[in-house]
Amino acid sequence: MTTERMRELLAQGTLDTLHMVGWSGLITLVGGLPLGLLLVLTDRGGLLANRPVNKLLGVVVNIGRSLPFIILLVALIPFTRLLVGTSIGPTAAIVPLAVGAIPFFARLVETAVREVDHGLVEAALAMGGSTVTVVRKVLLPQALPSLVAGLTTTVIVLIGYSAMAGAVGGGGLGTLALTYGYQRFETDFMLLIVAVLVVLVTVVQLAGDIVVRALNRRERADA
Repeated sequence: MTTERMRELLAQGTLDTLHMVGWSGLITLVGGLPLGLLLVLTDRGGLLANRPVNKLLGVVVNIGRSLPFIILLVALIPFTRLLVGTSIGPTAAIVPLAVGAIPFFARLVETAVREVDHGLVEAALAMGGSTVTVVRKVLLPQALPSLVAGLTTTVIVLIGYSAMAGAVGGGGLGTLALTYGYQRFETDFMLLIVAVLVVLVTVVQLAGDIVVRALNRRERADA
């Protein structure tokens, strides 16, 4: 394979991977954040305490987290085809990526919100704050650094998931690795793909760390 051809394939594969990870990450944030909040709010002693609902949510999240991603990919093929009209390509891969990441991120959200000082919640309630106010003014702001760290971890997991999606025609760097690195034994190209994935993960982790540190400094300054 020529160098020019390698560059073209890597550029397109990287764009496809960013497309998958970007959209699935956004969907995961929109779906996982409220789910994680509900796990805390509906738990015993929560602002919306409801044990049956909490147990049901917990079961759904645990099932979602327990399924190996490669099995989830195959199991969701009919649903993916119904939703986007195809089960092949980067856009189709967004569906199983988001479904697999939402319960993972929800547990990280739950952990982050539980770390918030309960005294702050009680103070907000004592001043007449509603549940929505407590969530918006206390829980989310106080948990924000941990939430950003959790989202960073989730995006990194999605990058790994997106590579696995290549095994079933998901496109991106995973498909390139399977087609050229495994089936055609082009070791040099495989190493380049691995290097690009490492760079993507490193950039995401560094960006997340910078944001978390900035938020922590702002919290200390406000205190």
